[in-house]
Amino acid sequence: MRVRALGSSVLLRGENAGMNWRSVLLAFGIAALVAVGYQAYGWPGVALAGGGLVLWLLLHLNQTMHALQRAAQRPVGFVGSAVMLNAKLKAGATLLHVIALTRSLGSPLSAKDAQPEVYRWTDASESSVTCEFVNGRLTQWQLARPAQG
Repeated sequence: MRVRALGSSVLLRGENAGMNWRSVLLAFGIAALVAVGYQAYGWPGVALAGGGLVLWLLLHLNQTMHALQRAAQRPVGFVGSAVMLNAKLKAGATLLHVIALTRSLGSPLSAKDAQPEVYRWTDASESSVTCEFVNGRLTQWQLARPAQG
């Protein structure tokens, strides 16, 4: 297994590089929640746990839809201030979080379905931020400002 550091995050490259451990932990967490509900209250506990999970999924879907609706109203790859975006970015942020920050979809620079995904946001002064996402998480970004003079 090869480890490569990018910014403040570490990427693991190896046989299971594509495996998303968050999804596995989420599945085990859901199963444990349902099991605890059954142990505590029987089938009504399972129904309560299921209702809570459906509520959580609907809230997440609502948040996603609002972020994408705001992004649909702006030009692709445009951001109000690239410098402010650069200051707000943090390693590990999701692509959806960056889209919510910029209120715009990024201009894709990488091939479709290729890893890493690279997007660029540019402001009115032609300053731009280029972001690299691996498995949907921000790993590194770079601010580029036009030459003055």
